[in-house]
Amino acid sequence: MNKQLKLKLEGISATYSTGEKILPVLDNVSLSVDTGEFVSVLGPSGSGKSTLLKIAAGLLKPERGKILVDGRNMTGLSRLVGYMPQQDLLFPWKTMRQNAALPLISAKLDKKETKARIEELLPVFGLQGFGEYYPDQLSGGMRQRGALMRTMLIESDLLLLDEPFAALDALTRQNLQEWLLKIWGHFRRSVLFITHSIDEAIYLSDRVYVITERPGKNAFEQIIDIPRPRSKSVTITPPFSHYKKLLLEALADNTAAGTK
Repeated sequence: MNKQLKLKLEGISATYSTGEKILPVLDNVSLSVDTGEFVSVLGPSGSGKSTLLKIAAGLLKPERGKILVDGRNMTGLSRLVGYMPQQDLLFPWKTMRQNAALPLISAKLDKKETKARIEELLPVFGLQGFGEYYPDQLSGGMRQRGALMRTMLIESDLLLLDEPFAALDALTRQNLQEWLLKIWGHFRRSVLFITHSIDEAIYLSDRVYVITERPGKNAFEQIIDIPRPRSKSVTITPPFSHYKKLLLEALADNTAAGTK
C-alpha cells in the first residue's frame, strides 16, 4: 500500500528579532508526516523545535520555505489543526468537561451532541468521574490527558504536540507515554511530536528527525522499525539500544545524515 502524505515542511527557515539583532532559529529544515504516522523531532533545548511546530500549525510564518497539508500549499494560512503546547492551557475557572467542550462549542455543535461527545470520551482519556473537577484539583498527568482530549476534539486528523510530558515526573511521564500510544492507536491521527528525550522518541515513533543546535538544521532521519503495539519492555531490547546509539551519535556530532 502506498503511503499518503499528510504534512510536508520544505526548506523552513526562521529568525527572531530582538531589538536591532536578528537571531537565526531554523535553517532550511525539511520533514514529512504520512497519514496515520507518528513522527518525532528530537533536538537540544533552544534548537527551534517549538518554532518549527508553530510554523507547522500556521501560528508563525517562516522566513523561507513551504508548508503542504494534504498536498495543498498552506504557507502563512490559518487552518484548523490539533495543536497542543507544552503547558496544558486549561482555563482554571472551567471544569474539565467545560474545557474539553470548547472546540465543539466553537464548531457550533448543539448542547446535546456536545454533551454526548464529552461523555463518550471522558473514560477513553481516563477522566471518568472527573468531568466536574477543576484543573487545580487534578494531578499534572490528568490535566495533560484533559488537554489532549480537548485537542482531539478539534477533529483535525493532524496532531502537533510540543513536549506535552516534559514537566511531569519520570513515572508519570512513562505512564502517559504508554497511554498516548493507546490513544493514538484508537484514533490513528497523524502526529508530529516534539521532544528532547531520546527514549521517548524511540518508544513512540515510526520515524525520528534529529535537528542541530540553533539555528536548527536537518542532521539525521531514523526509521524506528519496532513492531506495534509496543510495551515498555521494548526499551530493554537490543533493537531499542541500537536506535538509541544511532540517535545519541547523531545528536553528538550533528553531522550524520540519511535514513537507516
